[in-house]
Amino acid sequence: MTTQDHTSFSLENLMKQVGDQKYPPVDQWHPDFCGDIDMTIKADGTWFYMGTPIGRARMVKLFASVLRKDKDGKTYLVTPVEKIGITVEDAAFVAGTLDVVDKEGKRLLVFQTNVDDKVIAGADHPIRVETNPETGEPRPYIHVRGNLEALISRSVFYQLVELADEKDGVLSVESDGRAFPLGHLEGKSC
Repeated sequence: MTTQDHTSFSLENLMKQVGDQKYPPVDQWHPDFCGDIDMTIKADGTWFYMGTPIGRARMVKLFASVLRKDKDGKTYLVTPVEKIGITVEDAAFVAGTLDVVDKEGKRLLVFQTNVDDKVIAGADHPIRVETNPETGEPRPYIHVRGNLEALISRSVFYQLVELADEKDGVLSVESDGRAFPLGHLEGKSC
């Protein structure tokens, strides 16, 4: 995790970089469904094709740029002429790094995914945490784009917990003026 203030970090460059991320308009394309292919995004963010990891980062980024999760819960690779189903074990992406930036006294949490998307947690990119009812283990996510989320890596989640504040037994972390609950403290009930 990197903590930076506006004197040592170009916030304008960061905002431009985040704002300049361009993706094909997959939400506007409605081609015919062409079937499923043997492509899987594993829970750790590794992409596989026919049981073999895709080792070329540029190829993974290309596929990620045309990824869409529809209301049916399935994830597809979408072009103007075809829609192909793939398997996603958990989330489409993994948020593996976190930068904490101060913008005029307001904290911004900047996440970077395994395909180099950068998102600032806030109203458009909320953080949510699911808890496994059997183990109590948290599964944190951040919204990236469309219906796609990134699983927040364990190490980044620990960084969020370190930044969190407690109120009424609930740990919450703030970014861009919004508070996001991370979970209840031990011994506290809902």
